[in-house]
Amino acid sequence: TSTSTSIRTATSTRTAIVTATAMGTIIPMTTPTNPIRMTDTGTAEAASGLNLLLCWLSPAFPVGAYAYSHGLEWAVEAGDVRDEASLEDWLACLLAEGIGRSDAILLAACHRAAAAGVEDAFAAANDLALALAPSAELRLETAQQGRSFLDAVLASWPAPRLDALAGRIGEVAYPAALGLAAACHGVAIRAAVEGYLTARAGNLVSAAIRLAPIGQTAGQRVLARLSARIGLLAELVLACDLGDVGGATFRADLGSLRHETQYTRLFRS
Repeated sequence: TSTSTSIRTATSTRTAIVTATAMGTIIPMTTPTNPIRMTDTGTAEAASGLNLLLCWLSPAFPVGAYAYSHGLEWAVEAGDVRDEASLEDWLACLLAEGIGRSDAILLAACHRAAAAGVEDAFAAANDLALALAPSAELRLETAQQGRSFLDAVLASWPAPRLDALAGRIGEVAYPAALGLAAACHGVAIRAAVEGYLTARAGNLVSAAIRLAPIGQTAGQRVLARLSARIGLLAELVLACDLGDVGGATFRADLGSLRHETQYTRLFRS
């Protein structure tokens, strides 16, 4: 009997919906039994920070990351990167001893300065980030992406404090721009650092796939193996300050200089 009643009720409801839809009537949604309350303490902030990073660091965000390889194109041309294993070694070195570590420290410093409202400290960290670029191409890479990132955030995710600070910033490095935006939107510093490093690694793997020494599945295996290193690096750099910035990826730096005169190029760096 209960089954027959349920069937009749479901049939009546379905008929009413079809009729109302045909007549152009708006059917109100049923209130869920246990709705998610985004006003719960901490829940909204955590979700907002994650959503922001997923948007800001996605390939769809208009920073032009697809146009740069950070010297990887030269490494492929020279034969330093030729397969999955050599790509992983190259990227692991860049993350731990080159751009990954330095950019993460600079991002964290800019985040702290912006969160504390110390504009001079932010400006000093940003100036250092720009000055440390070892070649014209790599300076263009960080400055162009930094400006594009900041402009896109201002246009799409405005925040009073971010708007006020951005108006006094000229050239801006990419990690500095992300640190500034993350601080002004309340995104946790650890999440911003780890998200940035993951996105950087992902962009370089994408460049390697287009340069053809590896395929898409191999690229995902490389990222999977690098993920643990990225998490550890993000944890370590939080204990660092600007005095710890430095790198030892000399061949990659020289490669970025040689890329400027490379005969055939897909990328701008």
